[in-house]
Amino acid sequence: MTHPLPDPAVVAEDVEDLKATVAALTAQLAALTGTQPGPAPGPSPAGPDGEEEGYPPFILLLEGDEYEAELRALAEWVEGVLVPGYLGEASQDARWCQQWTEHTVAIARLHALWLAWQELTDPATCGYTGPSIWHRDHLDPCIRELRAPSGPFAGCIKGERQINHRLPSRVPSGWSTTGP
Repeated sequence: MTHPLPDPAVVAEDVEDLKATVAALTAQLAALTGTQPGPAPGPSPAGPDGEEEGYPPFILLLEGDEYEAELRALAEWVEGVLVPGYLGEASQDARWCQQWTEHTVAIARLHALWLAWQELTDPATCGYTGPSIWHRDHLDPCIRELRAPSGPFAGCIKGERQINHRLPSRVPSGWSTTGP
């Protein structure tokens, strides 16, 4: 027995009713708890440029100054958190390229990893199990792919002839604590 498809106008009206109900309940909760109502859960509406407000765009979709700014922010995280915390022991079997920004695949994977880290290390959005989920579902597979013998860094630490690609230092110079 097949069921007829619902009328799209009725579905749209139901969705609007649900949105209004959620907004009313959010306002009621805010009034009862004495807090300011925050944004409704779920994706935020699209902004004037078509991008969803509140969500950073994937780095490979950016261009020009936006791309450069996002890459700088990503590099800060990679070199300040990821490399010293997780990647200090590179080897022939666990490759890493200090010039990872020259590898588009590495940029894409690391950016996705960083976006997941931002969400999953915030107890307000994911509770206290977020870091464990980040390690299991995001960090481990990403690093496994990047450091694989056939990964993007495959040719980066094979020998001294590859001057432009070498092992990472334990703590990148921009993050060292020694100063003038």
